Amino acid sequence: MAASPAVGFKNAWRPLRHGLFRAIWIAAMASNIGTWMHTMGASWLMTTLVSSPLMVALVQTATTLPVFLVGLPSGAMADLVDRRRMLLFTQSWMLLAAAALGALTLLGKTGPWTLLAVTFALGLGSAMNGPAWAAAIPELVPREEMPAAVVLNSVQFNIARAVGPALAGIVLAASSAGVLFVLNALSFLGVILVVWRWEPSSLPRGRETIAAAMLSGLRYVHGSPTFLAVLLRSGIFVFAGSGLWALLPVVASRGLAVSAFGYGVLLGCLGAGAVTAAALLAPLRARYPAETLVAAGNLLFAAATLGLALLGRVEFVAGAMLAGGVGWMTTMSTFNVTAQTPPPVWLRARALGVYLLVFQAALAGGSAAWGALAARIGVRRALLWSAAALLAGLAGAGQMRLAPAFEGVQLDQVVAGEEEDRVY
Repeated sequence: MAASPAVGFKNAWRPLRHGLFRAIWIAAMASNIGTWMHTMGASWLMTTLVSSPLMVALVQTATTLPVFLVGLPSGAMADLVDRRRMLLFTQSWMLLAAAALGALTLLGKTGPWTLLAVTFALGLGSAMNGPAWAAAIPELVPREEMPAAVVLNSVQFNIARAVGPALAGIVLAASSAGVLFVLNALSFLGVILVVWRWEPSSLPRGRETIAAAMLSGLRYVHGSPTFLAVLLRSGIFVFAGSGLWALLPVVASRGLAVSAFGYGVLLGCLGAGAVTAAALLAPLRARYPAETLVAAGNLLFAAATLGLALLGRVEFVAGAMLAGGVGWMTTMSTFNVTAQTPPPVWLRARALGVYLLVFQAALAGGSAAWGALAARIGVRRALLWSAAALLAGLAGAGQMRLAPAFEGVQLDQVVAGEEEDRVY
């Protein structure tokens, strides 16, 4: 029997009753607001430094490419070492990188390649942080609340996506991108303080080498058809959909001729749509299978990409971005829950490292590819091809079926999934 919308909505927020999860959730949201302020500021600053759509798109690539390079070893390391210390190191790394970029920009020393280099350094910190952070979530809430906690983690990220760009536009109008970068550096302090006080419940499994841990993670992924399906499906969706993320600043600054604040509002509409979707996902997951949710989200994001390509007025594009946020959240949260719930706890971080590697590699490669295509055939045509790729990817996904979307009433399936493949 399907859960009622009221019950689903209530269950969706239940993990916030736990003090540690709530503190980390709030600190992470503040940090992600700073990150989105930085992302918006970096993309906008690049549009003022160069005229090439490729260079603007490479800001997104520089942010995400590090996961392709260190995502898997970072996942293995997060299973072998003290996750608390690893998170403290990565958060401090990102604080220092953001502070350095802020200082260089305020001094007028930031050129396009300096911006890309320091953005890449920030991406390295994020790549090392991601698997440990994702694997820590199941330690903060009871097992039956894990799917809701995963979605709430996406909620705080998307609240930050809605708020951060708008704040960034205000700060840019009043000061400069350098101030944005300094504020981002300060935003890491809250997470560092909360993680400092955290005492992990699981001990590191230090008997393996990093190479052996990486191999065991790859063997688990190879032996799990469900996990392989979510890897392939998410990779195709993110690669095709990255055209919108990479080319939105170009359309905003040149096609729509909006200010930095206007660009922030468009990004904020994406985040607002994602938050709206998150509020509806608990009852929808209880009512509809994962395949239906992914298909609906994919179609919405393809429609938003078409809207960015064809609509010439800011208010219409803002509406398209709102729908795009709903589509992105619906699709990616379904992928995230499907990926995070089944892996055994002792290799969860390295399995998630593979998932994050595929996600970020697709985002980095797609951003560069759509930027290069836009430089050759124009931004509008590149976006049309991006929308077509989203539809083609959805049409070709029939042979890669996802597991059912996990909800509290289905946790017997999740527990069974965690007990298999112990030989890895």
